[in-house]
Amino acid sequence: MHLIQMDSVQRWMEDLRLMAECECMCILQSKPISVDGDGLNELVITSQQKLQDSLQTLLKRAWTITTELSNIFYKLEKNRWQWIHCTAVRMNCHVKSLISEYNSYTRTASAEIQQFEKILIEKCRHLMTITESCMPDEDETTASSVKTEIVNTLTSFSQSFSQMVELALTHEIQDLVKQLDSATSIYNIETAVFSLSSLTQEGAHLCHIIAKEGGVAVLFKLCRQDAPSYLHVHALKALTSICSVEEGINELEKVDGVLCLADLLTNERNSEATRAEAAALVSQITSPHVNFTQHLSSFLENMEDIVTALINLCKDASSGEVFLLASAALANITFFDSMACEILLQLNATKILIEACRDPQRVDTPYSKDQVVTILANMAILDQCASEMIQENGVELLLEFLHEKPLPGISAEGAALERVLQKSAVTLARLSREPDITHIATSLNCIPRLIELCRSPSERNNSDSVLVACLAALRRLAVSCRQSFEESDYQQLIKPRLVDSFLLCSNMEESFV
Repeated sequence: MHLIQMDSVQRWMEDLRLMAECECMCILQSKPISVDGDGLNELVITSQQKLQDSLQTLLKRAWTITTELSNIFYKLEKNRWQWIHCTAVRMNCHVKSLISEYNSYTRTASAEIQQFEKILIEKCRHLMTITESCMPDEDETTASSVKTEIVNTLTSFSQSFSQMVELALTHEIQDLVKQLDSATSIYNIETAVFSLSSLTQEGAHLCHIIAKEGGVAVLFKLCRQDAPSYLHVHALKALTSICSVEEGINELEKVDGVLCLADLLTNERNSEATRAEAAALVSQITSPHVNFTQHLSSFLENMEDIVTALINLCKDASSGEVFLLASAALANITFFDSMACEILLQLNATKILIEACRDPQRVDTPYSKDQVVTILANMAILDQCASEMIQENGVELLLEFLHEKPLPGISAEGAALERVLQKSAVTLARLSREPDITHIATSLNCIPRLIELCRSPSERNNSDSVLVACLAALRRLAVSCRQSFEESDYQQLIKPRLVDSFLLCSNMEESFV
């Protein structure tokens, strides 16, 4: 995502640097070009000033070398012998550039890293020697022997390279965490936080290293201090990414991160942006899709304060993005523990959420509707929820959701709309145990719409999950209002086993409707 969002011209200039260096070095028989300060051209200076971090350069070079390594394996597999040596030379150039650049940025490389550097240079030299003598017309036995030797060399190189990069990244992240922990000036804190935040966007592996090296502790330490709100926002964003890995969650638990989040959310003096990012982090650590978040014992102790703060944030949200973050956190919490639904009922959450759906400034995307209907579906298991839904015209809202039209094809927005349809039907099915809800749903013509969603695959975007939910809702409604069904609908959708009705509707052609 970092590369996609980068200005295209700037990206071209940085790529050009790697390509041009490599070509020059090939011409000079792989002799590395000096990177002394006086010899840097304007392009390199611009690039380094923008990066301001050796880690970014290390990652880019590592990515380039990994790509070249893959190219050699591919060409070897396809027996493109005439290209293998050229690629090996290019990879050797990039390895020397990586080592040279890293040593220029780092004050003193560790002895272990220096040892790996020597191994990599030796492996590259050996690889070039082997590939230089490769002939496309060699007999099969010789070619097989050469190929085996190349593969063994590449495998050994790959292992050493991965270990060296891991050590270098760990060393640099350790320094960055120490800088943030000991920084006293706003400028130094800002630089360290922004660097850590950008690194968390580079993938789960870097998040793992940051968590292991104490990044979670120092970021929460910053969140507990008086600091400009934008620093809290960036620290929380970084924490949200780090907590996508198990080590991040474990570290959060060790430093009482949940209590810190509760304090950030409940303190109304904090900016809305800070509370929204805190909500995003709560959403991450309570995600029902991640197994390792379920052991957060400290969350239950602070759940009432967090839920109260989140529903208030939904109520007062100034934008759709803030509402989405807060409602997503609430939706995840309702899966995390059923007690959250009882707290929400006491806080009049049904009214707040339904009113928000009437406000296009807060609920402006299918994703927000998905979160709202998720919360309502989980609250619907409580008996008190039915009277709240009747009082706030919640059944009318569910019917509006059932008339949403998913866009054809596979897209994130289309998938969100499918979830809105499915969960609206689930909510209606759960509420239909109350006769008053059934009466309102029937009077609002919910049954014809549910039947249409079952019989018309295009209306539900061919979604089987929507079909199952609608069939379940129809069967619940049929218990108390059998007279509202046509005989053919009843015989096909209600009377058979659920699996038989599902098979009938899922194989149904559009012309059947």
